[in-house]
Amino acid sequence: MSVRIENLVTSGTFSLDGGTWDVDNNVWIIGNDSEVIVIDPAHNPAAVAEAVKGRSVKAILLTHGHDDHIRAVGETRQLLGAPVYLHEADRMLWDNVYPDASPDHAINDGDTFEIAGVTLTALHTPGHSPGSVCFHLESEGVLFSGDTLFNGGPGATGRSYSSFETIIDSIKSRLLTLPPETKVNTGHGDSTSIGAEAPHLDEWIARGH
Repeated sequence: MSVRIENLVTSGTFSLDGGTWDVDNNVWIIGNDSEVIVIDPAHNPAAVAEAVKGRSVKAILLTHGHDDHIRAVGETRQLLGAPVYLHEADRMLWDNVYPDASPDHAINDGDTFEIAGVTLTALHTPGHSPGSVCFHLESEGVLFSGDTLFNGGPGATGRSYSSFETIIDSIKSRLLTLPPETKVNTGHGDSTSIGAEAPHLDEWIARGH
């Protein structure tokens, strides 16, 4: 039974540094007819549970700790009965939303997650936030980039805990070294590929975002 990648788009808000913005988020579901992993179940726990369709959820993986990506995770964790994984460097962002609860496990660079006969590998890619992580599904030629790399450039770095220089280094050293045909499934917006984005690195550096 081959692995499938399913996409659910949910809508809500993102708040940081005293501002709030409307956002649409990509929720990614990887698996088969019996088991799945869910990446970034944002905004709408009921919609995520409906998309899972009763399959066993092996893990909820968080690409980072911004509230649009994690605010619904508490309820989603209860609905799906699945453990939540987050990089420890984003724990301060988690604690802003869940001061009295913890993720179930920490994500470390190089950690692997098995699902439906394939392996997701965690790549620590700080910059958008200190604990930002991408997940590489090498066998399928797919990267789940969270808010590190988008169709059109790096994730935002103008707010607390972010660094443009760091995200550029992460993208250059960890992502643009992947095969150019690698499909990039992002945290927001349309998918892209490593080959489509790589030629624009110098443009991003010149514009500073």
